[in-house]
Formats: sequence, structure tokens, C-alpha cells
Amino acid sequence: MNLAALSAVWARRKYLGLGVLAATLAAALTVALAMPGVYRSTATVLVARPEMANPSARAALTSELEARVNRISEEALSRARLEAIIDKYGLYGPRGKDEQSVMRLRRDIRIDLKGVDPVQQRGTPIAFAVSFRGPNPETVARVTNELAAFYVSENSTIRERRAAEALQDVKREVEDAQRRLDEQDKRTNEFKRRNMGQLPEQVAANLAMLERLNAQLALNNHNQVVALERRSAMRRPGDGDMHAAATPEEALTMRLNQLNFDLAKLQRQYSDKYPDVITTKQEIESTKKQLAELPRSPKSGTAQTPRPSGDDSNIAALKAEDQRLRQMIAAYQTRVEMAPEREQELQQLSRDYRATREMYDAVLKRYHDAEAAVEVERLRAGAEFQILEPAIPAREPMAPNRPKLILLGVVLACALTGAVVMLAEQLDTSFHGVDDLRSFSKLPVLVTIPEITTRADRTRRRWRLRLAACASVVGLVLIVGVAYVGAHHDLLISLLTRTGS
Repeated sequence: MNLAALSAVWARRKYLGLGVLAATLAAALTVALAMPGVYRSTATVLVARPEMANPSARAALTSELEARVNRISEEALSRARLEAIIDKYGLYGPRGKDEQSVMRLRRDIRIDLKGVDPVQQRGTPIAFAVSFRGPNPETVARVTNELAAFYVSENSTIRERRAAEALQDVKREVEDAQRRLDEQDKRTNEFKRRNMGQLPEQVAANLAMLERLNAQLALNNHNQVVALERRSAMRRPGDGDMHAAATPEEALTMRLNQLNFDLAKLQRQYSDKYPDVITTKQEIESTKKQLAELPRSPKSGTAQTPRPSGDDSNIAALKAEDQRLRQMIAAYQTRVEMAPEREQELQQLSRDYRATREMYDAVLKRYHDAEAAVEVERLRAGAEFQILEPAIPAREPMAPNRPKLILLGVVLACALTGAVVMLAEQLDTSFHGVDDLRSFSKLPVLVTIPEITTRADRTRRRWRLRLAACASVVGLVLIVGVAYVGAHHDLLISLLTRTGS
């Protein structure tokens, strides 16, 4: 198709083309100019990391911080939190806190992590940017700063809560260690009470008591010998009811008392393995056997029983005292002999007590450290997450790109106009000239008659043009109105904003 043919087509379809071009340009210009500007503000939050030389520990800390940021992001983008922001700042007009508003706010908030690289040099902090977009730059900046402040405060809350939970765990360990320590102390006291007198610290007192009892026993034996000798000396011949001499039983008893007295003296100076001590013990055993083998003297029915004298009563008292002293000596000797065994048992209890005490002291120190950690977390609230750059109102909107939209609208209008004109030309089957007729039929054209228009035809054409002009104006107004309404629709704004960003 040559230029002349195109000119002829345009001459026939110019009104249609101009209408399509005007409608498309009106819609595009209305959308580009009427769409509200979208502003974006960004706040940068710095995450300070401690210096760590170990790459593994540094990588683990980075992962933990990134996970914490993601966790706080989930809380920040929760429905309850977003509804509170919408209600506080009156976002999205009269629709309020409906589901679409919450979803749109969630789309308008953006979190970008920066510097999350475990292989970076030590001490390098990471940061993340919190951004929000909306039609009012002042409101956008306030919402962005509130979101950034929420990250800082929520991080402090999480750290304080973790420290408090750790404190409670250590407190339970302290209580458990205290209970074990009390049980161990109770067990030790019960052991000492049950084995009173056999404890290692009482050995010296028991030995001193044994020495005093042995001295008393020796003195008792000496007094018995003296009493027996005195009684024997008083029984001289000529006394009516007294024997001339001591009986064999009395002699052996005197001998036994003397040997016991000698043994007590030897034991105060020598050990049980000393020869004289061994010999004296053997003599005591031999004398006891002889005393046991003596026959009992029969009582005479006609003989008068002598009345006990004062010496007899004294000897009986000394023998009773002798028996009591021997029982006490045996008891204290048992205490001394059991002392080593009790010492081993007490040492085991002491080791258990010391181990429990050391564990209690260690747990108590951890508890004090945990208390200090809670206080530090309270005092350094926000020290780990810091707002490095607060959000400020943007001077220029980030979207839409109006020149780009206008250019796109012009290109689209021209393309659509050409397409509509060509489509209309293809659908029109009438002949517009001699060439069209010749191309359709091989019959020769003899004559051409120009269009004959009357005055009535010209009047009707003028009315048609006027009606078409009015219809075009009304159509343009409708198109502009629809485009204006569509320019404020959330879906179109979101689409063009995403394209512009």
C-alpha cells in the first residue's frame, strides 16, 4: 500500500481515527496525571555484633540475628499489629481495617536485610532497612519510624524475656541444689547424732576418759586388796566365829585384784604388746580359772553365820564399783575401736557434702550472673538494635513515573488508532474508486459519475457531524471519568507502583 492509498484511507477514516486517538490519549493522560503520587520512606536499623575471632561463632551469631529479625518481622506484619497502625494513622480511607487494607499494608511494607555475610571480617555489623510507601509523605515517614522503633523495642523485649527465662531456670537449679545441700547436711547431722561418742574428734576425749577409768579401776583394786588384808588380819585364832586365816577364795581374789592393779599401771606406760603386759594378762586369766575351779564350802546347819562386818560391806561396794568401771572401760574401748570406721564413713559424707556445696556455689554464682544479665538487658535496652537513619518525608514521589506513562499512552494511542483504522478498512467491502472496481472485476469501466449531493443531503450530513461531535464529547467525558476513577483504584496503583519501582 503506497502513500496515496494511505492518504485515501485516512481521508475516509480520519474521524474514526481521531476519535480513537482522542479517547486513548484522554484515558492515558487522565491516568498519568490523576493518579496520586506514592511516596516511600526508609529507616535503617543497625545491628551491632560483638567482635568474634572464631568464624563459626560469628556465622552462628549472624544466623541467630537474621532469624530474630525474621521473627520480629512476622510479629510486625501480624494482623493485629497492622490493624493498630491502620487505625492509628487512618490509612486507606473509609474502608478501615478490612482484609484488603491489611493485605495492602502488608504489601506496602518492605524489609531488606543488608550485610548478612558470615565470612565478613569480625566486628562488622549488619543492618536492615524498613520502608513503607503511601500517598502522604508525612504519614509514610511516621509509619516507617514506628515500624523501626517496634523492631528495636521488640528486640529488647525478646532479650529481656530470654534473660528472665534463663534466670528462672537457674533459680530452679539453685533451689534444687539448696534442697540437696540441706538433705546432705541433715544426713551428716543424723550420722553424728547416731554415732555420738564414736566420732574421730571424740577419740582424744575417749582416751582421756579411758585413762581416768583405768586409774579409778587400779585404785579400786588397790582398795580391795587393802580391805581383804585388813579383814584377814582381824580374823586371828581365838575369835569365836572367825577363821584363823583367809580362805583360798579370798587369797585368790586378793591375788587377782593385785594383778589388775599392776596391769593398769603397766597399760598407762606401755602398749598391749609389751612383755610384762602380756605376762600379767596371762597370770590374770590363770588366777580367774583357779578362782572358778574352787569348790563351794558347804554351809553348816549348826554353825552360826557370822554377822557381816564393816570390811565386808566395803569389799562388796568395791566389787560393785569394779564391775561398773569395767563396763565403762569396755564401752569407751569400743568407741575408740570404732572411731576409724566412723571416720571413713564421715569422710565419705564430707566428700559428698563438699561436692554438693561446690555445685551449689557454682549454681548460685550462675544465678547472680543471670540476675546481672537481666539488669544489664534492662539498662542497655535498644543497644543491640539502633536506628541508624530515621525515616524522613520524601520530597518526590517514587511512583508513578508520569512522563513515562504519558509517553506510553501516546504510543499506545497511535498504535490503537492505526489498528482500528486498518480493521475498519478491512471490514468495509464497498468500492471507493475506479481502481477498487477494476481490481474486483475484469469488465471495462466506461464512465464514472461523481457523487451528486442535494441540499437535503448536505443538511443531513451536517446533523450527523454535529451528533457525532456531541457523542464524541460525551464519550470523552465518560472515558476521562472512568480513567479518573480507575487512577485511584488500589489494583491499578499497586500495578503501576510496582512497575515504577
